[in-house]
Amino acid sequence: MTSSPLASDALVNTFFNWDLIAQTFPRLITEGLLNTLTIAAGAIVLGVAIALLAAMLLLSKRWWVRLPARLYVDVFRGLPVIITVMLVGVGLPAAGIRPFGTNPFGYAILAIGIISGAYTAEIFRSGIQSVDTGQLQAARSLGMGYLKAMRLVVVPQGIRRVLPAMAGQFVKDIKESSLVYLLGLAVGQRELYFIAQEEVARTYNSSPLIAAGLCYLALTIPLTYFVNYLDRRLREGPRPGSTPAPAEPDLPKTPVQAAGGESR
Repeated sequence: MTSSPLASDALVNTFFNWDLIAQTFPRLITEGLLNTLTIAAGAIVLGVAIALLAAMLLLSKRWWVRLPARLYVDVFRGLPVIITVMLVGVGLPAAGIRPFGTNPFGYAILAIGIISGAYTAEIFRSGIQSVDTGQLQAARSLGMGYLKAMRLVVVPQGIRRVLPAMAGQFVKDIKESSLVYLLGLAVGQRELYFIAQEEVARTYNSSPLIAAGLCYLALTIPLTYFVNYLDRRLREGPRPGSTPAPAEPDLPKTPVQAAGGESR
């Protein structure tokens, strides 16, 4: 059974009305794109900060230190995102807790950042635990304290190993910024999805959603490829023929040092 030409035309017009897409793009780019980036960037920064702290707590040998971090991670990974956004963006102001006044951006960043932190904490934990314990022992043998050794030696290696997973979480944060529409937005505060939704309600046509989807893809696909490229460069090292960083001059060794011992 073949579809009729009229049905095919209706399908194309519903999703690919190029005139309507062209009319929607200017608002998406001038207003929606900036607001989406603002929410996503704020949530990513907040999420990474929370995740680093939570990951360190999860790695503690003391159960009473691990317990709060484990509860935080399990709760906010288990709750649907929409519930967390409503609890933070609607529940806190209703309870008289208004750290951001009536500005929905602050509540959106806080909600998405809390969720992102729960997922990123597990990513960081797995990356840090994948680093050989000899790295920490070697750093401690050089006189570093535990926290300094973790900060300068172990954590950077662990984060480098989980860059692709972090990229996936950052892409998720960008997409989840669309839920800010639940909190109500004024003119000038609308993000990509909210603008597209307004146009769909006005025209009864889904083409503005396609335009918004293209904008999201323009953000998420380059981010994914950039992080994958960065991960590949870090694993492979400098390319052949590239100018290496200037090395420190070798100091002359004493006969004892040359034999593998220490001079006295």
